Amino acid sequence: MGIIIKSEPEITAMRQAGKIVATVLEALRLQMKPGMQTEELDVIAAREVTRLGAKPSFKGYRGFPANLCVSVNDEIVHGIPGGRVLREDDIISIDFGAIFHGFQGDAAITVGMGHISPEAQRLITATDGALKAGIAAVRHGARLGDISAAIQHYAEERGYSVVREYTGHGIGRAMHEDPLIPNFGLPGEGPVLKKGMALAIEPMVNIGDWRTTLSDNNWTVSTSDGSLSAHFEHTIAVTNGEAEVLTAL
Repeated sequence: MGIIIKSEPEITAMRQAGKIVATVLEALRLQMKPGMQTEELDVIAAREVTRLGAKPSFKGYRGFPANLCVSVNDEIVHGIPGGRVLREDDIISIDFGAIFHGFQGDAAITVGMGHISPEAQRLITATDGALKAGIAAVRHGARLGDISAAIQHYAEERGYSVVREYTGHGIGRAMHEDPLIPNFGLPGEGPVLKKGMALAIEPMVNIGDWRTTLSDNNWTVSTSDGSLSAHFEHTIAVTNGEAEVLTAL
């Protein structure tokens, strides 16, 4: 396909989609609590995205059966909402996308349920920091590898591993566009970043080993060693200056 440069009107549309994604994630963050079933989060997401005049990106995408991904503890990504009950001390990764006027927004957060362990809180803080480090590396004229290297360095310097088998991605009219954005790599390598690129940057960080396993449902990805994992994501636009985060409130 090649990397698609977005026009200013297209970035404006993506900004609107991103704001909707951020609004839905904030509603979920405020309402989720121990004792809820993960399918209740799916209901909230469907209600909120409809109220905001958008459509969920994930439902039906490549056959995915839900409006959002809910991944708990050692689950990394693509968890399917269902009857699982959220418990005190769980950490929950929520990944949500929305389509508005033909353009996509995509973001993820990890939230602790009640009083989580210091170990889990450090992981969440480090993963959020890795995302911020990756975004800080985005500049017109920089290289894609600068993002990957910044994420990897931030996470590994703090004793964590970055998932290597799943990546960030370009985004626009399609949820997944070129380029793939690994969470590991070397600075100065890869495509040159140009104003108008739209990227979904999403570090997935594990306490243990980086290797993953796929569940029998062929969707949910977990850590191979059962260690905790966290996931944060923003959709950003490359500008002439600092990256613009499109999925911020």
